[in-house]
Amino acid sequence: MSLKDYEFWFIVGSQYLYGPEVLETVAKRAQEMADTLNASGNLPCKVVYKVTAKTNAEITDTIRDANHDEKCAGIITWCHTFSPSKMWINGLVNLQKPWCHFATQYNREIPNEEIDMDFMNLNQAAHGDREHGFIGARLRTPRKVIAGYWQDKDIQERLGRWMRAAAGAAFSKTLKVMRFGDNMREVAVTEGDKVEVQAKLGWQVNTWPVGQLAETINAVTDAEVDALMKEYESLYDMATDNIEAVRYQAREEIAIKKMLDAEGCCAFSNTFQDLYGMRQLPGIATQHLLASGYGYGAEGDWKVAAMTAIIKFMGEGLKGGTAFMEDYTYHLAQGNEYSLGAHMLEVCPSVAAGRPRIEVHYLGIGGKEDPARLVFEGREGKAVVVSLVDMGGRLRLICQDIQCVKPIMPMPNLPVARVMWQAMPDLKTGLECWILAGGAHHTVLSHDVDAEQMRDWARMMDIEFVHIGKDTTAESLEKDLFLSDIAWKLK
Repeated sequence: MSLKDYEFWFIVGSQYLYGPEVLETVAKRAQEMADTLNASGNLPCKVVYKVTAKTNAEITDTIRDANHDEKCAGIITWCHTFSPSKMWINGLVNLQKPWCHFATQYNREIPNEEIDMDFMNLNQAAHGDREHGFIGARLRTPRKVIAGYWQDKDIQERLGRWMRAAAGAAFSKTLKVMRFGDNMREVAVTEGDKVEVQAKLGWQVNTWPVGQLAETINAVTDAEVDALMKEYESLYDMATDNIEAVRYQAREEIAIKKMLDAEGCCAFSNTFQDLYGMRQLPGIATQHLLASGYGYGAEGDWKVAAMTAIIKFMGEGLKGGTAFMEDYTYHLAQGNEYSLGAHMLEVCPSVAAGRPRIEVHYLGIGGKEDPARLVFEGREGKAVVVSLVDMGGRLRLICQDIQCVKPIMPMPNLPVARVMWQAMPDLKTGLECWILAGGAHHTVLSHDVDAEQMRDWARMMDIEFVHIGKDTTAESLEKDLFLSDIAWKLK
């Protein structure tokens, strides 16, 4: 399913105490609110008004239906009037979808001349939302609380960002990852418990033989390659005379895509240590697949492959870009510190500042032919880097705020995609915090999501979240990690 195919059910709380006229007004206003939100252009998915819930049975039945509706990615609740929270218990304890408690009210301002007891009985969101908030806290149910006026753009946009995280959670539950070969030998951080990950996050992570991929590559026709080459030429500048190397990358891309699509996989990993039967390590083949929305992880890193696919899905329709990334080296000039992110070949062109170039160069690793790859500089702007690591017994999602900049030097002899950034709160503190948290060298870099969305996603998936931002210190983070370790062991 595409992001826009998901919907969110709007469930409004009330009770029979107020009489039929009030309930009719509540229902009418709830539908108006849903229609207005949908027409705003600030939400990526549709809000569907479902019910003004007045009884335990109505709430329980609606939530049960939401659990079993594949188009429903979550519920949004609001209490226009006072909705006694005991009647929400049976539904909420069985809720299996993300929940946003929308703390708002129909009217923006208190109407000085019109306010009377009838108005007070009808407009009790301040009363109802507190009762509703208590039961969420009492049941320890994971939820997002968004407070503010429902017609304000910033509130709508915040709701939209939560929707993207919830749709990412739904996408995660169906995600399949294809592994070509195993992890890079002796590397620790790319390992992980695939059984626990499937139970927790829904990912199906399995291996297909590299030999099968080689056979599929050899079966690709010249006509198929010709068609993809035309697409390459329309998107990228051809900056090489070695056209045969580029054509072989097209064969690899076509073959990988065929295998992914045949198995319903949206992400894949490979390793330069297992290229049996292949002439080149996939370069532009992987980069163009990434630009098409597939996830990828190098050196067998299936966790970052899956996270790349999920974050790309969350950012569907946005223009910032999301890429597989690796911290490569640092610029440590005092007061002018930067990280340089790159990889051998496989950074997604969605984060490029300009039109990428197709180049062919020697690659001193893998022992194969010189591969074609896309070379470009990354765009400027706010972004995050995200890493999922297996801590043994639990998963930890680490998210760091960064500010991407135009690379401060041209690096003419580095023929790969190059992205440069300033880490928050600064490079040295940010690096210390990243290492203390156990963050991997492979990450997902995204201009399309932020730390709040990644925290929301982690809450929905019931995993630990660590945020490194402008106010983080190594001392405070170390304390937080210690307390978190205790809490997750007791959970």
